[in-house]
Amino acid sequence: MEKKLPFTKEQIEKIIEQYPTPFHIYDEKAIRETARKFNLAFKWVPGGYKNYFAVKALPNPHIMKILQEEGMGFDCSSLPELLLAEKVGASGIDIMFTSNNTPYTEYQKAKELGAKINLDDITHIEYLEKHAGIPDFICMRYNPGPLKEGNSIIGKPEEAKYGFTKEQIIEGYKILKQKGAKKFGLHTMVASNELNPEYFADTARLLFTLVGEIKEKAGVDIEFINLGGGIGIPYKPDQKEVDIHLVSGLIRQSYEELIEKKGLYPAKIVTESGRAITGPHGYLITKAIHEKHIYKEYIGVDACMANLMRPGMYGAYHHITVLGKEKNPCDHVYDVVGSLCENNDKFAVDRQLPEIKIGDIIVIHDTGAHGHAMGFNYNGKLRSAELLLKEDGTVKLIRRAETVEDYFSTLDFSSL
Repeated sequence: MEKKLPFTKEQIEKIIEQYPTPFHIYDEKAIRETARKFNLAFKWVPGGYKNYFAVKALPNPHIMKILQEEGMGFDCSSLPELLLAEKVGASGIDIMFTSNNTPYTEYQKAKELGAKINLDDITHIEYLEKHAGIPDFICMRYNPGPLKEGNSIIGKPEEAKYGFTKEQIIEGYKILKQKGAKKFGLHTMVASNELNPEYFADTARLLFTLVGEIKEKAGVDIEFINLGGGIGIPYKPDQKEVDIHLVSGLIRQSYEELIEKKGLYPAKIVTESGRAITGPHGYLITKAIHEKHIYKEYIGVDACMANLMRPGMYGAYHHITVLGKEKNPCDHVYDVVGSLCENNDKFAVDRQLPEIKIGDIIVIHDTGAHGHAMGFNYNGKLRSAELLLKEDGTVKLIRRAETVEDYFSTLDFSSL
């Protein structure tokens, strides 16, 4: 099965005339459609719904502005991410600040912006009070430990560095209430790139049950339930997209049973999906520049792991299309590799593809989240440009490619 593309070979060839490969290109129309699908799926929530786009997935203000126009907020985890949100005009209820091992300056900026601060540990209550003060609204991250299975990317919750235990979080609400906090939220995040809809329903049930226990033991109403992110995307052609309407329906059943019927506060439901919103709508465009025939067959491209590290870091699968050869038989087996001096700099291993010639344009799919964002400069590699394929078919440069001057900009050669 071949994944569809929002552009033709002729379009990309024309784009390459102005913007040399490699580059990432994002499909605005598809991003907007996905955002609207999420909003529609959770329209039923009595207290309201909002997705806080995980900025770490695609930290580009042009993409953030699109999502803001579609009613989404921003999940930030660092000072630069907070500043990005501020620069696109977000503040207050539009920003969720979820971080760990947080420097006090970041708490101060989050409080200045009126962001919803999400604490990661019981010791952070005193730290926040000392350096920024306790805000009226406060949220805490729950780590369910062995009560909930994680998955291969995040791992087992009991081995993760994130969040409060149940005993700590109940005590935390008591302390925060005593210190003057007036509104409270609850959050968890226990999986990443998960495709099973039941997983998210189970997570919701876990949190909704805890809401009742918090009310009973701490005397606190939870007004804001953050179910986290973790919704995966079908990187492989034979995988099935997560049905967000099915997920929402399963969550609704638990909400009615454990929140509404028990007379608990009609809490707002929020999520922090990043990958599911933009991931399938980004593409890394690169060219075949070398071929190598030794113990295996290799195709060398002008992108490298600095442009997309997921395959090298996780062994993650990203589908590959050779433009203009979509109908050709996949009768060659290649490793598709970059030029980094590391043997894991591979976009595909033993991948069946059409015969590739030097100069062929190669599209690496599903790079719209944790693609360009995870880039680096090891080996002196420069990060690529980012382009936006607009709804009218035009292309906009939304981040220029790095230059050697950028790479040297933090060095002082004058004192040598």
